[in-house]
Amino acid sequence: MDWNFIIFSAVKIAVVIGILLTMVAYSVLAERKIAAWIQDRVGPNRCAPPFVKYIPVVGPFLTRLGFFQPLADGLKSLLKEDFMPAGVRKVYFWLAPAVAMVPALLAVAVIPFGSQLGAQKMVIADLNVGILYTFGIVSLGVYGIVLAGYAANSKYPMFGGIRSSAQMISYEISMGMSVIPVLLIAGNLNLTQIIGWQSAHGWLVLYAPVSFVIFLVAAFAETNRMPFDLPEAEQELAGGYNVEYSSMKFALFFLAEYSNMIASSAMMVTLFFGGWTLPFWGLDHAATTLGMGIAHILVFIAKMLFFMVVFIWVRWMFPRFRYDQLMDLGWRRFLPLALVNILVTAIWLWMTTK
Repeated sequence: MDWNFIIFSAVKIAVVIGILLTMVAYSVLAERKIAAWIQDRVGPNRCAPPFVKYIPVVGPFLTRLGFFQPLADGLKSLLKEDFMPAGVRKVYFWLAPAVAMVPALLAVAVIPFGSQLGAQKMVIADLNVGILYTFGIVSLGVYGIVLAGYAANSKYPMFGGIRSSAQMISYEISMGMSVIPVLLIAGNLNLTQIIGWQSAHGWLVLYAPVSFVIFLVAAFAETNRMPFDLPEAEQELAGGYNVEYSSMKFALFFLAEYSNMIASSAMMVTLFFGGWTLPFWGLDHAATTLGMGIAHILVFIAKMLFFMVVFIWVRWMFPRFRYDQLMDLGWRRFLPLALVNILVTAIWLWMTTK
C-alpha cells in the first residue's frame, strides 16, 4: 500500500474542501456587496466580534468590509430551529440536501488548480477521462432538487423540482455538446493535458468561442442562477424546492448553489482560459520552487474569481426569463447551434490537417 499517496491525497482533499467552503462563504458576502453597489446601498458593514473594535485601523476596515458576516451567517444557520413540517416524506426530506451538496464537492476532484508543489500534482485525481467524470457527477445534482420538491409534499416545492429537472436536463445536453469541439481540438479528455495544449497553442476560447458562449449560458441554467432561476422564482413559487427547509438543511442547498458556481467557473477556466497558465507563462515555467507553485494556484483562483463576479453581476442586472423562453432558448437555439458548432469544428480540423 502506497501510504505517501494516501496521505498526500487526503491532505489535498482536506485543503481543497476547506478552500472551497471558504470561497462559498465569501462568495455570499461578495454577492451582497456587489448587489449593494449596483443598487447604490452599503451592504453588510456592522457585524464583528466585540474585540475587533480595539484593533486600530484594521478592525474598523474589516467591519465595514463585512469580513465577519459569513461567520455570523454560518453560526445563525447552525442555531436556527430545524423545523420539519407535518406530512413531509422524512427520509427523502433529510436526504435531499446532502444529495444536492455532495456532487458539487466531487466535481472539483479532477480539476487541476495548479502545476506542482514539489513532487505533488495540484489535482486530487488526474483522470484520463476527467471531462466525462465531471459531467457524470454534475448530472447527479438535479436529483437533490427533485427529491426536495417531492419530499416536501407541497405544491410549490413540487413545481420547483419539476422545473429544475426539465431545465437542467435541457441545458446539460447543450453544455455537453459545447465541450465536444474542445475535445476535438485538444485531442484529449484529460484536463491537465488540455491545459498543456493551451499552453502550447493558445487559449481554447480563441479556437472555440461559440463553445464558450454556450457553456457559459448553460452554466447559469445548470446552477439555477438569474436569469434562469425558475426553480426558485420567489414571486411565483415562494422559493421553490427549498421553501419548506430551515436551519442547516436550507444552508446546504445554499452551499450547493455556490459550490456549483465555483465548479462551473473552474471548468471554464480549465477548458477555455488555460487553467493556471498565462500566455507568457506556460508549461515551460513549471513549478520548480514552492513560490512558483503557489503563484500558479493564485493565477487559477484569480481567473475563477473573475467568473464568480460575472455570475453575481448578471444576477443583479438581468430579469428572469419566462419558462417558455427558457425552454425555447435551450432546445430551439442552443441545441442546434451546438450541433452546427461540432460539425463546423470537425470540418475545419479535417481541412487544416489534411
